Amino acid sequence: MRRVRVRRDLPIPMPDGVTLLADHYAPVRGGDRAPVILIRSPYGRRGLFGWMCGRGFARRGFQVVIQSCRGGFGSGGTLDPLGDEHDDGLATVAWMRAQPWYGGSFAMFGPSYLGYAQWAIAAEAGPELKAMATQITASQFRDAAYVGGAFALESALSWTTLTDAMSRPFGGTAMLTAPRLTRRAVLSGRPVAELDQVSAGRPLPFFQDLLEHHADPAVPYWDKRDFSPKVGEVEAAVTMLGGWYDVFLPWQLKDYQAMRAAGRRPYLTIGPWYHVDRRHGRPAMADALAWFRAHLLDDPSGLRPDPVRLYVTGAEEWRDYPDWPVPEMRPERWHLQHGFGLGTELPREDEPDRFRYHPDHPTPVLGGPVLLADSRPRDQRRLEARRDVLVYSSAALESDVELIGPVGAELFVRSSTPYVDVVVRVCDVHPDGRSLNVCEGVRRLGPDSAADDIRRVLVDLWPVGHRFARDHRIRVHVAAGAYPTIARNPGTGQSLGLGGEMVPADVEVFHSPEHPSAMILPLCAPRG
Repeated sequence: MRRVRVRRDLPIPMPDGVTLLADHYAPVRGGDRAPVILIRSPYGRRGLFGWMCGRGFARRGFQVVIQSCRGGFGSGGTLDPLGDEHDDGLATVAWMRAQPWYGGSFAMFGPSYLGYAQWAIAAEAGPELKAMATQITASQFRDAAYVGGAFALESALSWTTLTDAMSRPFGGTAMLTAPRLTRRAVLSGRPVAELDQVSAGRPLPFFQDLLEHHADPAVPYWDKRDFSPKVGEVEAAVTMLGGWYDVFLPWQLKDYQAMRAAGRRPYLTIGPWYHVDRRHGRPAMADALAWFRAHLLDDPSGLRPDPVRLYVTGAEEWRDYPDWPVPEMRPERWHLQHGFGLGTELPREDEPDRFRYHPDHPTPVLGGPVLLADSRPRDQRRLEARRDVLVYSSAALESDVELIGPVGAELFVRSSTPYVDVVVRVCDVHPDGRSLNVCEGVRRLGPDSAADDIRRVLVDLWPVGHRFARDHRIRVHVAAGAYPTIARNPGTGQSLGLGGEMVPADVEVFHSPEHPSAMILPLCAPRG
């Protein structure tokens, strides 16, 4: 390991006159003009993060620049979440090129918002950008904020509460306090537009922006915050690390597939992790170090032969594949059946199943992907006992069933109001009765047809890599709420923030030859 020299609080001018601060780490010996790893963060640049990333990479022969994004930790200006990372990032690269220690090549590193900051400039950073190591992130956060058209309330409120708290004195405890403050707010009964005042004590501009643009996310507000159209133009070598229970996984995989469609060969690792899971920190560093050595130092010895590595839950083992979706995957329809069954055979003629959803008492959620919470699977039996959740179960499996790939649902539903959410969840039911959630998804419906029309609803669920063992059962939930992961649907079509009238929805789910509601499951032949 090499000794490291640190220069702190370097001023980096932005074109609008704002100055951002950065710390520069370099090996004491052999570090002159070594490749640079650029890290841009809204969460600070010191402490454990600086030690792990700054000193960690510098000890292995790289220079490291850790910069605080505008509006925090000494950097000037006001934080405009997602809005400044393109211009500020490119200005930082221009400053870096002018430094006497810059040797002509750099990479970028970081999870979550730090990964988004990478995508913000990746297509325009020039050929000197050789590599990117991104974790639990995506090139756009819009679709994660409005998942399936519904507002991702808990994640949006917890993140805005977190960043607000971090800007205040004693903000170092924000990661612990923000989830608790968010939980207090969502249980307060206040209208959505006032929940930031409950959690943070004042209106939070970014939270209010998210509410304002919920009704139509395809607005100019998102134009400068969505870098997904340029993913295929990125020429740098990219490695991605994600988690099956991470809030950004579906859109991270879209980035992977966009790069593949453009002829790139990114690496992909998906583990049994959620967003704030400390367990992915060590593998993320190891993956990035091998990637940077390969693409900045011409040492590919640490790379694996196959670009895709997946942890298959249920089987509890890592596997390598040549691509995603995995080549042997084949989609198979598992139909909702008479008597709340689930199976591959076509359904017979039958009456629809019914439930009532009331937004004054929204269907709760147990587990599932959220930003600042432990999102590992949880026992769903308490939820399954509710009258506003339909539960469909297969027979006990005669052999292992492995699902690896994208999961979808095609449901035929009718609702007394055209404004309703359709929530679908897949669970693994153990022989002892435990029902553990595996993946879920939601689709928010609007007035595309009149109330009481039967509608064909397509729901994208989280991707999976899971083995349902012999004697287990595959179970599916259908509901109209998952509070507070998603904001309650008032049933009126009104803006989320207005409060006021709440209209219940009487929902029917059809399963007949004419309306064969089904899950589309990614079947793979079990290994071993």
